[in-house]
Amino acid sequence: MDYDKKKRNSTTASEKNIHTDFTNLMTYGEYLQLDQVLSSQKRLSNHHDEMLFIIIHQVSELWMKLILHELNAAIESIEKDDLSTSFKQLARVSKIQSQVIQAWDVLSTLTPSEYTEFRSSLGQASGFQSFQYRMIEFALGYKTDHILKIYKKDLELYAKLEKAYKSPGIYDVAIMQLNKAGFPIHSNVLNRDYSTPYQGDRTVRKAWLEVYRDVDQYWDLYELAEKLVDIEDCHQQWRFRHMKTVERIIGFKVGTGGSSGVNYLKKVLDQRFFPELWDLRTEL
Repeated sequence: MDYDKKKRNSTTASEKNIHTDFTNLMTYGEYLQLDQVLSSQKRLSNHHDEMLFIIIHQVSELWMKLILHELNAAIESIEKDDLSTSFKQLARVSKIQSQVIQAWDVLSTLTPSEYTEFRSSLGQASGFQSFQYRMIEFALGYKTDHILKIYKKDLELYAKLEKAYKSPGIYDVAIMQLNKAGFPIHSNVLNRDYSTPYQGDRTVRKAWLEVYRDVDQYWDLYELAEKLVDIEDCHQQWRFRHMKTVERIIGFKVGTGGSSGVNYLKKVLDQRFFPELWDLRTEL
């Protein structure tokens, strides 16, 4: 007992500087604006599991906000020839992606019977309409103009998306680095319309092959390429887990936003962002 008392007294003494009076100080909750964050889960039904559905999607949107923060910073770093900084930013993106992938495991605890009881409350609202997800696709180089129509309701958001739609993606600035390193890249690739999906190019393929064949000479470009492969790999895992979770919960029903649901999600699994970086594995 004496030992325990002495230990408690020691702990109390070592923590005597903990702040307890916040009359004129900012609290943790105030800094994070938790009153707003934790009051944003408003169920439209009385079903218990709608809370799970809302929180999973809100948390995913917060992670996507951070992905965009890091991806856009990485694009800027690469444009400034600061590849070492971009490596840290892109590595962080991959770690964030792992969190978003695992979120599907939590949502998959929702059974078809449970979801059916509140699905009608969603109306036409759907994850298909996530503007942050579209901006991630734009940053990765996948551009589709018909998607923009969804956001015309909000002119400010529409302008933001349109700017991202017309801007170079992460692979475009990576290709520019190949050109700066002395690789002869076709001018029609360097000066292309960034609002169109990248289709692949012979000079880009040849340049990346040379990078992978002489890693010591082109280490920074090699490292950049592998960081991009990490991100596309994780993105495809996210897509796959999304598709399987949807199939598990609603089967092959049409999505609330009007998409074909699982069939649509299966089709996007074939989309590629950085084709040469995958094709060269066969050629090496």
